[in-house]
Amino acid sequence: MKLLLKFFLNPDNSAHLRGLESEFGESSNAIRLELNRLEGADMLHSELRGNRKLFKVIDQHPLFDEINSIVKKHFGLDVVEVRIAKRLGNLRAVYLTGDIARGKDVSLIDLIFVGDIDRPYLLKLIEKAESMVKRKIRYLIYTEVEFTSDSQQEHGALLIWGSSS
Repeated sequence: MKLLLKFFLNPDNSAHLRGLESEFGESSNAIRLELNRLEGADMLHSELRGNRKLFKVIDQHPLFDEINSIVKKHFGLDVVEVRIAKRLGNLRAVYLTGDIARGKDVSLIDLIFVGDIDRPYLLKLIEKAESMVKRKIRYLIYTEVEFTSDSQQEHGALLIWGSSS
């Protein structure tokens, strides 16, 4: 499950075997087996960089959207998207940040909301969402002017909802 979280939550993630071994605290043999299976199923692509084999998800794979949806449900992000994002007024975007955006299974969801939103209503919705997903939600709010592409890179932000969604 950890590999699915790592690669299918954020398709921009790439990793090599030793890095995954260190991150997951698992044996390299078990990780290698799973990486080879996912690569054999054409879900991961690998390339050699120096003496390291880097793996990255193939987001064009026919099952990518389904697996991404399952991973979002695992974290409760589907609830966040439906319950929070679509009911806040002039919300432009919601970004996922922190460890969870890097594909780590943690109990804290870090979000960034961009737009002119109803803050008291957001707090109520977050409290409800936390009880549903059984995870704490920490958030920042930016106006569209404040949140730039530099801000997105600084936070390692992964777009999970946009006003065109």
